[in-house]
Amino acid sequence: MEQKGLTPKDLVPMIGRINRVYEVLNRRRPLTLAMIQRLHSDLGIPAESLIKQPESRSAA
Repeated sequence: MEQKGLTPKDLVPMIGRINRVYEVLNRRRPLTLAMIQRLHSDLGIPAESLIKQPESRSAA
């Protein structure tokens, strides 16, 4: 978002309502396949990076 100068409001057409955008950004809601496809086509984000699961934290 920083690289393209986007705000959360700019993601509404690709993700949905603004509250859903914030849920996705705060990792409370996963991306759906439709969201991944729109982010990939509209912003050129590699689909592989959108699909990748976050690394789990290991207890030390």
